[in-house]
Amino acid sequence: MNYVTIGIVVIAAFLAALIFTSLEIPVLRRKQAGQNIREEGPKSHYAKAGTPSMGGIAIIGAAIVGCAVGRYYSIHLGVVILVFVLFGAIGFLDDYLKVVKKNNLGLRAYQKFGLQIIISVAFAVYMAMYSGEGTAVWIPFANINIDFGIWYIPFIAFVLLAMTNAVNLTDGLDGLASGVTAVVSLFFAVAAVTYGAIAGAGVFCCALTGACLGFLVYNKNPARVFMGDTGSLALGGGMAAAAIVMHFELLLPIAGFVYVMEALSVILQVVYFKLSGGKRIFRMAPIHHHFELSGLKEKQVVGMFWGIALICCVFGLCIL
Repeated sequence: MNYVTIGIVVIAAFLAALIFTSLEIPVLRRKQAGQNIREEGPKSHYAKAGTPSMGGIAIIGAAIVGCAVGRYYSIHLGVVILVFVLFGAIGFLDDYLKVVKKNNLGLRAYQKFGLQIIISVAFAVYMAMYSGEGTAVWIPFANINIDFGIWYIPFIAFVLLAMTNAVNLTDGLDGLASGVTAVVSLFFAVAAVTYGAIAGAGVFCCALTGACLGFLVYNKNPARVFMGDTGSLALGGGMAAAAIVMHFELLLPIAGFVYVMEALSVILQVVYFKLSGGKRIFRMAPIHHHFELSGLKEKQVVGMFWGIALICCVFGLCIL
């Protein structure tokens, strides 16, 4: 795998995403698969009600096309794609119940999280026992490998679960999750080429970059389609799985600091709200809504978060 391959795969996935998304939008409109807007959300978002959701289907299809063009077929790549698709399937089922069947609850929390746990543990077991990669984890800064032994499986399952749900929380503004993920997945693609990581996983990251950029054409403000949980869960699961396969799991919270920031803002808000008897740290969580309610326009918040993602990815390359 080289930089030419990155370019070819990114372009192929980008074009596929453009085509798939343009074909998907009218179908979603006919199915009346419109986005439901939370009443407790920012009032400025009410105008988005009815915008087609479940656009993540196009992202998944485009990424698979990109991987096929890359032609670095391997068991590792197959497993990463499988995790990517399975997490997307959980999101699809949740979206389908909410936006097509008009069941506002969608999947129950225990159902959604339970399915994620099953996939995450299965992937962790594969990595520990069948991948041939062992149970060692590379530690940034120290530049050493530490064998996690029996703790490897719960650690990997946690990383996959945490990143998947963090990306899901990030998907709250037009172009936010798709733009940030394009930057972060490109970082892992470049890291794979530069430092000789497993090529199949690197190709997947290239494909994910192109798919996100193609989708972003329709998802940027004002969005003509949303990715829904179909897209956000697939993006988080696929990218985390690829990073783990490449032994870059501890670079995820560095390059993907935006996701970490979003998830932490929700955790801190909930904990402080309960401990303080109803007080809040942020105007609204996740934190991108806090900045909106503080007076920034949606495009400004998204641009700021894209910039943070880029800075964190450059820092990640410096660590490497």
